[in-house]
Parts: sequence; structure tokens; C-alpha cells
Amino acid sequence: MSDVIQLLPDSVANQIAAGEVIQRPASVVKELVENAIDAGATLIQIIVKDAGRTLIQVIDNGKGMSETDARLSFERHATSKIRQAGDLFSLHTMGFRGEALASIAAIAQVELRTRRIEDEVGTAIALAASVVESQECVSCPVGSNFAVKNIFYNVPARRKFLKSNQVELSNILSEFERIALINPEIAFELVHNDNELFNLPASNFRQRIISLFGKGMNQQLLTVEVETSLVKISGYIGKPEASRKRNALQYFFVNGRYMRHPYFHKAVMQSYEQLIPVGEMPNYFINLTVDPASIDVNIHPTKTEIKFENEQPIWQILSAAVKEALGKFSAVPSIDFDMEGAPEIPVFHKGDEVRPPQTTFTPGYNPFKSSSPAGTKRPDYDWSKLYSGFESAKDMPRNSTEEEPRIFSSKVNRPVVPDLSSAETVPSETIASKINDSVATTVGGQYLQVKGRYIITSVKSGVVMIDQYRAHIRILYDRYMSHLQSGQGVSQRVLFPEMIHLSASQGAILSGIKEDLDSLGFDLSDMGRGTFSINGVPGGIEGVDVVGLLNKMIETASEKGGDVKSDIHEAMALTLAESAAIPYGQVLSSLEMEQLADDLFASAMPGYTPDGRVTLTVFSVDELQKRFK
Repeated sequence: MSDVIQLLPDSVANQIAAGEVIQRPASVVKELVENAIDAGATLIQIIVKDAGRTLIQVIDNGKGMSETDARLSFERHATSKIRQAGDLFSLHTMGFRGEALASIAAIAQVELRTRRIEDEVGTAIALAASVVESQECVSCPVGSNFAVKNIFYNVPARRKFLKSNQVELSNILSEFERIALINPEIAFELVHNDNELFNLPASNFRQRIISLFGKGMNQQLLTVEVETSLVKISGYIGKPEASRKRNALQYFFVNGRYMRHPYFHKAVMQSYEQLIPVGEMPNYFINLTVDPASIDVNIHPTKTEIKFENEQPIWQILSAAVKEALGKFSAVPSIDFDMEGAPEIPVFHKGDEVRPPQTTFTPGYNPFKSSSPAGTKRPDYDWSKLYSGFESAKDMPRNSTEEEPRIFSSKVNRPVVPDLSSAETVPSETIASKINDSVATTVGGQYLQVKGRYIITSVKSGVVMIDQYRAHIRILYDRYMSHLQSGQGVSQRVLFPEMIHLSASQGAILSGIKEDLDSLGFDLSDMGRGTFSINGVPGGIEGVDVVGLLNKMIETASEKGGDVKSDIHEAMALTLAESAAIPYGQVLSSLEMEQLADDLFASAMPGYTPDGRVTLTVFSVDELQKRFK
């Protein structure tokens, strides 16, 4: 039997490594920008076309590379960041594994132009699928210029599974925000399809947050600053009133590296426990500076999960720092010790005689004495005239054969009013209950509303009970889906346009679904810098939080990302229907209940909501008869 184990070619090994390192175009941006930061760049330009499918270009003014280094950098496990295994525990750079450039060159066409300050000419290298196509000397500025073209061109299966341009651009913007936030001393430029999305000058941390997420953030930030022997914590947290239900801005950094840490996130959330409503999330931008030997960043391919040696003490320090910041800036309700207007409680002394309180009164005071001036007299009025009818009715003999007032009227539209002629002998509570019962029975007519939640009516087979909220979701969903397919949604202009402020990634997604939103009836105007004006909304959603609705639809589109528009349309229509549907507890008239039932039964699937919940249930006559046995 022949040997079966063989060494993989470098090109195949690099493609396999690219499956972990380069997952999407955003991964290319992350690796190249981190390399530029490690090279000491003060200006980094990022040029993207078609959300990275066609081109990703990163230009920096760093130290550059020599001819040999430029060629060697694309070899597997080639790096200048570490020399031995012990260096992994004293990292001061972003990249260190030496797999990024080799993986990028394995799945794309790469061109590199680089020059050091001491060299007169630079080096230009062109690679495709790990194969060097050309290498020559060129004239170029100091620094490096990477151009990555046609990502995954030689791996069609992976290129096929890339999401839509809007979603991929959103991922690129998310990576860009994480890197730009923690490096405020570096100027960044981001251009997508010849449109400048960001032009961030060098600044401080607070100004960088404002530049990325809008001027409104300036009034929402509270400073966090604490330094101990274990950790130095710096950054900002958001005020409790600025918390969000969705898309909260939450960033943790350690030694200038972005990370996700659920344990530290819990420390921040517990500090806000009694200050924000349940389900809302605060904003925070926190940087932890620790000894590199006390953390391990090499536990995940994306390097976003970091293991700390002293997690529990840092947790306590972080929790105390956040609480201190909230208290320092009066974000926590303070205890009021103001004694003005408070009752004075005397001190009890043993042996003191207990005496009842003394009261004073004026014997000649008459509260019913008229205070009108002399000479004015109230006109006389014969009040006995009001009771003249009751005496005559009392003396009249009653017909024994006269029917008692009926609770249920034979005529639907005619309300039954109890006979009030016997009001003298019938208690007022009984009269009120009769009135309420009669009204409640006759207002619904053929339809009866129970607890502001269910609608009951009769059908041929028995009785049907309808969930009004779920039924309205089904009706609105079908209506919005038809609007999306026909592009003829009805828009209602708003008197005072609302403003919605989005991050760059959210703005990219909104721009991608704007055509669909127009079909539903939304009228949005781009005001620049991630701000959109809401000039019109679909008809029938009055009273709905439009800003929150749009944020929810943006998140839904981000989760459903892909080239299949039908999935996005269904998700958007369902989100809008759930927000605009009749809530539980709303009292409906007879006409409204009848219209709701007719619209529901006109649907293609009246029994279920779009997400599979039951909208109605039918009780047959046999089932009802069994109940009365």
C-alpha cells in the first residue's frame, strides 16, 4: 500500500488559513489597517469599491519596507512583530501571526507599492493566488500602498456566500470605527465608490467619538478615569437617559485593541441597574491598559476575545469606576436631606408627662352664614316643582301584566335603557349595573370585545374568538407586502419632521433599503453625517415611535442581509406590522370589529400570523353544548 500523507502546497495551505483569517472584505481592511498602525503611520487612507468586492486599497505614510521585506512579507508565517514564543506575552502590536498578507494573496489579486525614507526608489509587487507575477522598482512616496482586487476570485464558493453590498459595507464600517476610535492620534480617510464617508483629523478620544457618531454624543458622555497597580481605566460612559433599546454603542479596548468581554460588560450593566429601564442598553467607550504579560490575545482567530489573568479584581475596579462616574456627574439620584417643611418630631425624655394636644375654636363661628353684603337677596325658587312628577307616578296603579325591562333587546341597534320610574325603591348600585350591562351588550351588536383583547362573533359552525392584535398584524403584513411588490405605498406627510441619527454602518444599511422604505410610504431625506430627516410615514401608523421603528428595521435588514430581497421584504413588512398593529387594551366599536374580521377572513392565511402564531380559534356547537352538561 502506497503512502497517503503528503504536504499541502503553500497556495492550498494559505487558502485554508484564509478561511479563518479572511472571512469577508472587512477582514482585509482590518488586517491592512492594523499593519499600517504598526508601521507608525499618521495618515491612513482607505478606498473601497463595491463594498470591497472589486477593490480594497489601504495607503499609509508609515516606515515602508525594503525590497526584500516586501517580497518576504507575503510568505506564510513571515512577520516582524515577534521572534520567539515568549514574545506572545509581551505584544505591543496589532498583528503578530504572519498569516494575514499570505492569506490575502491566496484569495485575491494584490498589488503593493512601498518605499522607506532612506531609499531613493520603491518596490512594486503584483501577486495573484499566491503566485508572484511581477516585481520591479518604481517611484512612490514613503509608506505602503496595498491594492486588493477581486477578493475570492479563485474561490467562487466563498464569493457566492458574500452578503449584499450594504451588509458588507456595514461590516467594513464597523471594523473602521473600532480601529479609528482607539487611535485618535492618527488621521483616517474612508472613501466608498468615490464618495467620502469619513475624513477624521488627528484629535483626542472624545473628539474622535463625536466625529464618528455625531455632535449629539458630546452632551451624553461622562468621563471614567481610574488608575491602579493592576489596570488603568480611561474613557467615557453614556448618561442613563441616553440609553437605547437597540444599536447601543458599546466598545471595550485593551492596550489599544478592540475586544468583546461579556464578563466586563456585566460589570457596566450592573452599575446602571436602577437607572435605566429594563431592556435598554447604555453607551460606553472604555479602554483598559494592563501589563501585556497578564493577558492572552491569541485565543481566537479574530483576536477579539482576550483572556485576563486578574479578571475578578479588574471587574470590581471597573464596576466601582463606572459607579463613581455616574455619581460624580449627578447621574444617580441623590438623597435629599433638606428639612424645610418637614414635621418637627420632639425628642422623648423618660419621665415626661404626656399631655393631649390643645385645640382652640371660636364658639360663634357659623360656616353656613352668608357672607354677601347687606341689601342683596337671593331670588326665591320653588324646589318642590322638581319632585312633582315623582309623586304622581307613585300614586298611579301599576299594570300587573306589564313586562319587566329586558336586558337583551331584540333590535341590535336600539339600546335598552332600564326603567327608572322605580328609582325611589331600587338602589342606585342596581340601576348603574343595569345601565352598564345593557350598554356593554348592545354596543357590540354581532361582535363582542372581551378584556380589550379578543373579539367574539358567531359563525356557521359555532363561535369564533379572534386575537385582535395578531389579526391586525396579519392584515397589515399582507398590505405592506403588496406595497413593497407594487411600489405604491401611501405616504402621510408629518407636520414636524423628526431626525434620526445613525452611525456610518447603520447609514449604509439604510441607504440600501431606502427604495423599499419609499415603497412602504416612508419619505426620508439624507442630511449628511449620518442624519436623516423623516418627512413622511406610511399611512395608519400614527402614534408609533418612528425613530425606534426605523432602527428596528435597520437591524432586521442587517440580520437578514443577502441578495435575496424577498427575505428582507418579509422581515421589514413584519416589523412594520407589529409596530402599527392595534395594541391590547384598545376598545373597538362595532364597526371597527366588523371591519377587522372582514379584512382578516379576506386574507390568504387568516388563521396564522406571518411568524406562525395563531390568530383565531373556533368553538363548535358541540363543544359549547358539552360545556353546559
